[in-house]
Amino acid sequence: LPSEPKIFHGRESELSDTLQLLRMKAPRIAILGTGGMGKTSLARAVLHHAEVSAQYTQHRYFVACDSVTSKVELAALIGAHLGLKPGKDLTQAVVKFLGTASPSLLILDNLETVWEPTELRSDIEEFLSLLTDHKDLALIITMRGAERPAKVQWSHPFLLPLQPLKHHAAQQTFIDIAEDHHNPKDIDRVLSLTGNMPLAIDLIAHLVDVEGCSSVLSRWEVESTSVISEGYDQKSSLDMSISLSLSSPRIKAVPQAQELLSLLSMLPDGLSDVELLQSKLPIEDIRNCKTTLIRTALAYLDDKKQLKALVPIREYMQKTHPPRNELVKPLSKHFHELLELHKDFCGTEMISATVGQISSNLANIQSLLQNGLQNDHPDLMDNAFSAL
Repeated sequence: LPSEPKIFHGRESELSDTLQLLRMKAPRIAILGTGGMGKTSLARAVLHHAEVSAQYTQHRYFVACDSVTSKVELAALIGAHLGLKPGKDLTQAVVKFLGTASPSLLILDNLETVWEPTELRSDIEEFLSLLTDHKDLALIITMRGAERPAKVQWSHPFLLPLQPLKHHAAQQTFIDIAEDHHNPKDIDRVLSLTGNMPLAIDLIAHLVDVEGCSSVLSRWEVESTSVISEGYDQKSSLDMSISLSLSSPRIKAVPQAQELLSLLSMLPDGLSDVELLQSKLPIEDIRNCKTTLIRTALAYLDDKKQLKALVPIREYMQKTHPPRNELVKPLSKHFHELLELHKDFCGTEMISATVGQISSNLANIQSLLQNGLQNDHPDLMDNAFSAL
């Protein structure tokens, strides 16, 4: 079994919820979220929890699915963990073994690797369905995104996709790795670059431990997410983790979803449905693009229903897939028209509607201005300054 996570803060609620589900009859649990959000760590914490260890003893199996490319390979990998003899196709052997064994816990980590390809999805879902026919098997999967495989009756209530850590938990994680002798303001500045994403915190804290906060902050100005992307896989490189999500078949099936994400990369406030539609962006089926980004957890809806991307994802997109001018122009025009309306309605009862919309987009407007200055787009600048 993999080790228990040694640094594990801010997931007490999710751990408690998962344990509560495991107390049910025949639990089927999906741990979802963006890459780097700590899904594997949560699964490992569950695996080693005293209550789980006592219930399942030696019948706990943790299968990392990162390298699996088919149902047959998945069955073979599970079979190897169960101690079965190798064979051409162990699907039925695995199902039979788990059906006759003592109560068991099977964790399939990073299952999206083999579930994502549309040509494999049905086979994988059918295999999961066969596994979950057995009432003495507890199944936990971890997957990138916010979507659960079909053909399984997942236990209620569903676990929500993992969110960034709260600030205190992020601070404690950082301090456990890099110690607490750094200037608190510098720590907060460093953490602001991570969006409180656990993987980003882990990588940047280890770098700070070697180089110090000032050096890392200076490097970030030039290198952005590359600063913490020198590892060789998605667990040690932030860029690789984000790139893996972008290469998802779900994203490739809706290519303009990446265009929308590139635009979100320069919009700290995100976009509401009103702005998505009113700004007349040259993105076909923009609602489907929005849904795709949410399903893959590359974007999320905040408590105000604004579509947003986390800071590390925004930084990565700006560096590798900056938005085309053709995308930025209609949005700039939309905000220009909104500011003009504000001037026209100033002193009337209709002013409140425009004030609310402008207030929720102040950082976006500032970002568009900055983009125009940095990239020498006089048309964007003229629109913005004439409105202001």
